Amino acid sequence: MAHARIIRLRRPPVVVQTEGRFVPPNVDLAEVDRRWAALCAANPKYFDGSLLQVLATSRNGHGGVQIHVQECSYRFYAVQRADGDWQGLDCGVRPLGVKGLTRRGEALLMGRRSRRVAFYPGLWEFVPGGGLEPGVEPAVQVLRELSEEAGMTAVSPPIAVALLYDPVAWTWEIVHRIDLAESAQPELGWEYDEFRFVEHDALPEPLAPVAIQMLALLA
Repeated sequence: MAHARIIRLRRPPVVVQTEGRFVPPNVDLAEVDRRWAALCAANPKYFDGSLLQVLATSRNGHGGVQIHVQECSYRFYAVQRADGDWQGLDCGVRPLGVKGLTRRGEALLMGRRSRRVAFYPGLWEFVPGGGLEPGVEPAVQVLRELSEEAGMTAVSPPIAVALLYDPVAWTWEIVHRIDLAESAQPELGWEYDEFRFVEHDALPEPLAPVAIQMLALLA
């Protein structure tokens, strides 16, 4: 499994999608279905939509990166997390997502994850974040997540600043810088139970591991 990694960007990444759907090799599909059914019974918010499985990444030497992806069912990702008495079933799925370093002036928007989310419940992270939907540009997706998670809009287009790998959530994330109006105020939804605008030297605790990774991008 890959370790934590950050690739800084000077230009937007290029997402290259391979045709067809990714199905994990050498995985018991019946066991996947059994675990998926149990997850859905415990949390009705689970939905077996499509995600983008990262097949490979390659730098282009000009401050950019190509990300090669293929569409995949969400259930293969969901069953990788340990649940109750079950060990996680590693299907080799590493989805592509988007995250934001969202600023109101010099203050950064952070949210505490609610207890209803699958990863990092009760931990603080930078807002927003979410999976990249097939056919959607990363810059468009990160603004959708900002609207859905915090009810906010940006005052300028987001700027891609890094691609990182989160080894805890098994995801690749395209990180964007997002600027808000000085009067912007977030609205709580189901994914977070508290929002704060904070200065770089006054971040809340405890931080999610991916938020700790992203601290390197604040300079």
